[in-house]
Amino acid sequence: MNHPTAQFLLAAKQAEIKALQQLSVNCLLVTSISELVHQLQRERGISNIFLASGCEVFVQQRQQQLLQSTKAEQQVRNQLTTQYLQASEPCHSSRLLSGVCLALQGMDHLAELREQVGKQQCTPLQSTEAYSRLIAAWLAVVLESADLAGDAAITRLLVALFNLLQSKEYAGQERAWGAMGFASGQLTTELAERLSLLQQAQQHSSAVFLEFATLSQQQQWQKLEQATAALQLRQLRTMIQQLAGTAVPVPAVSDLWYQFATERMDAMHLLQAELTAQLQQLTTETVEAAQQQLQQHHSKLTELAELAGGQGLTLLIDPSMPGLYGASVLPQHIAAEQAVQAPSRSFYQLLSEQAQHIRQIHSELADARRAISEQKLTDRAKLLLMQYKHLTEEQAYRQLQQSAMKQQCRIAEVAEAVVKALVAVKV
Repeated sequence: MNHPTAQFLLAAKQAEIKALQQLSVNCLLVTSISELVHQLQRERGISNIFLASGCEVFVQQRQQQLLQSTKAEQQVRNQLTTQYLQASEPCHSSRLLSGVCLALQGMDHLAELREQVGKQQCTPLQSTEAYSRLIAAWLAVVLESADLAGDAAITRLLVALFNLLQSKEYAGQERAWGAMGFASGQLTTELAERLSLLQQAQQHSSAVFLEFATLSQQQQWQKLEQATAALQLRQLRTMIQQLAGTAVPVPAVSDLWYQFATERMDAMHLLQAELTAQLQQLTTETVEAAQQQLQQHHSKLTELAELAGGQGLTLLIDPSMPGLYGASVLPQHIAAEQAVQAPSRSFYQLLSEQAQHIRQIHSELADARRAISEQKLTDRAKLLLMQYKHLTEEQAYRQLQQSAMKQQCRIAEVAEAVVKALVAVKV
């Protein structure tokens, strides 16, 4: 047995453990961000009603919510300082840290927004847009964390969580637009179309969530969608489409809309909490399993070192490994004869199993990363459309959706074509 070879085997497993430990840290951050996003969504909704009422409704609720949001913010900031700035092992992902930096910059200026809301120096629309940008920045960090994950099961769970959060965010924006429309009586056709697009966006994100969710989580989602709040919300959605183009203030309906939309989002938050709890358990178990495998490697290598080495199966004569293209396959009886030396065979088997383990991880990651790549591709296409055609984000996404419906394909396919075309123009 070659001692440097054995040392590299152990080093490979140690590198895997370090990557898993960093992933565990990222998952802890994702859990805290998920809670912060929820509290910011609640703060956005309450601030919307507070402003629309002339600062007369939700006065006490807003103060209570500010405390909850601040508590969630402090939790995220503490984790970022302890686990990233003061950690013995630095995070090597510039994309993740850059995303965190951008989101923190928004948090640094949140106090100014809150002051403007308190003094009624901004409109409900301006307040909602500002909160939505901040939430989007934090969701981008969650997506980046999922993209960095090197474990298939954890990546799938992160993809499910991100799409649940994304669907919940679209639901929050729908709540805001609907509440403003009912309260003002301006149920325009443009508003009806905007709400329809938000509903389609929710359906898309929820479909991806269900693809990567467990059976139990899928059942919970179906139960959530059949709950009274969701059913009542669908009826109000129909009412909006029927009243589109009218100018009849219906403040009482506005309250019902906000109530049912909030109840549905709170139910989604309970499902979100289950996913984050499962995420923490899974990361802990995965790190522990890798550490146990490292100990088993140590024990096996010690055992093999005490035995006499032989000339058994090695990489050079292993018929299962790729070699000269077009060469004949080594007959099985010859392979068997060359594998009779147990110690050398066991050591090589240990090496090949570790290599196969790594290959399997990357193979299983491909499916989960497809969803991440498609999300990033869609985001890039929207940005390019905004830059080249001077569209708003909503208009850019609407163009992608309409093109996908017209061509009867997925939004990601349209986004890929848009990116290729606009990048070619830029070049």
